Amino acid sequence: MSIQALLGKKIEQSQKFLEDGTRIPVTKLNIAGNAVVQIKTEEKDKYSAVQLGFGIKKRPKPSILGHAKKAGLKIIPSFLQEVRAGKADLETLPKVGDVLNAQDVFKPGDIVDVIGISKGKGFAGVVKRHHFKGGPRTHGQSDRERAPGSIGQTTTPGRVYKGKRMAGRMGQDKVTVENLQIADVTNDTLLIKGLVPGGRNSMVLIKKVGESKKFIPLYKDVSKEEKVSKVSKGENEEEKGETNAS
Repeated sequence: MSIQALLGKKIEQSQKFLEDGTRIPVTKLNIAGNAVVQIKTEEKDKYSAVQLGFGIKKRPKPSILGHAKKAGLKIIPSFLQEVRAGKADLETLPKVGDVLNAQDVFKPGDIVDVIGISKGKGFAGVVKRHHFKGGPRTHGQSDRERAPGSIGQTTTPGRVYKGKRMAGRMGQDKVTVENLQIADVTNDTLLIKGLVPGGRNSMVLIKKVGESKKFIPLYKDVSKEEKVSKVSKGENEEEKGETNAS
């Protein structure tokens, strides 16, 4: 598959164990329902990309409704995101209306970047927002412990510089967490080693950037039924060998 990215929804954070006994934090992402809505080409659009749709829009606008119907989709996506594709990959691109699974793009051991919107913290002061130290507690400064202090000069320049760190809205920004590792993949879900931005049910974009050379798979406990079936298969094979020998 020439596409190197998919859309997903953050489900939960948990922990797993590797085969060497190491305990790791993991984030579970739902990848089901990545529909190809549009294909951008060099000849028509001056660049090559694939527009992916994700989620379900309950009350779509007429423009989005027509856009989805043109692609032959039965479900109107709530999110649209373009993923760039190289010129050499145009022949291997999926067709409009195809639905992509996680295993079509990713596999365990892949290195990915995850892009999402961080949690909003509301209005915050400089100590929480920018980790200011605060003023001294002595010399009559008992009410200055969490104050920002001076924010500039007097006559020159006569204004506050743009970008000055002050109190304000904190969080709800576009954040990219780089070089995370995929621990496990199924058709609908991804298990990513580490934490990704955003709260539960928030949308993220997962981009593949490489493959790990020191990948250790997850430890998977074998159920009793599987153990019994393996033992029975081994016994049957032994019996067949004895009958053949006789």
